[in-house]
Amino acid sequence: MKKIKAIIIAAVVFCATFMTTKVSAGTYTIVGGDTLYKISQTFGATVSDLMKSNNLSDSMIYPGQKLYVDCATYTVKSGDTLYAIAKKYGVSLTDLRKANNVYTDFIYVGQVLNIPGVKAAPEAPAYSANEVDLLARLIMAEAESESYSAKIAVGAVVMNRVKSPDWPNTIAEVIYQNINGYYQFTPVANGTISKPANEESVRAAKAAMSGYDPTNGAMFYYDTSTKNQWMLSRPVSARIDNMVFAY
Repeated sequence: MKKIKAIIIAAVVFCATFMTTKVSAGTYTIVGGDTLYKISQTFGATVSDLMKSNNLSDSMIYPGQKLYVDCATYTVKSGDTLYAIAKKYGVSLTDLRKANNVYTDFIYVGQVLNIPGVKAAPEAPAYSANEVDLLARLIMAEAESESYSAKIAVGAVVMNRVKSPDWPNTIAEVIYQNINGYYQFTPVANGTISKPANEESVRAAKAAMSGYDPTNGAMFYYDTSTKNQWMLSRPVSARIDNMVFAY
């Protein structure tokens, strides 16, 4: 009886985790001249991915048809421009236009735009709301003016440390770690980590918690103005905006 209960509990946990981590997708409206191949190139997917996500039995598509695509989305706010949105997410203006079939500068408040090349962030069921908030506040303090990709990368460094046997194994312990009187992260030392996180930083935290890692496994990061020779000596794994990520 106990064995049966254990199996049932495990199944429930698995199903809850699977359902929670399902990725929400963007929606693309097909226009004349589109093919599944062209659309897959725009969104960094494969034709097979698109067919599977949309339950297509063949590659036939038609203008006006809507397809689910795996990408982040952004809801236009007052004062937004296509150029500013593209810069914010670290994508080209041309790619942003193609992903939304918007070839003028007119956009409107409430319009939902696809962000090509930036995957939709699934929920992170293994972490508490407090952990999401803490990681988001660190991201906000370290990369508020950087692109969404750079924000995810900052969060990924923390998550890489959590997973490594060389560092503490919780988000809070990693962020607040003090070695020989020195905090590992400047926002902890100067108090800026107390500043509330914005919506984008929260989404970046969830993306990093869910396994997205634009840093290729980095354990450190710094900005391009650093003069710290020890940090500059570390092998570089990625450069995103004004930030450098290293092993």
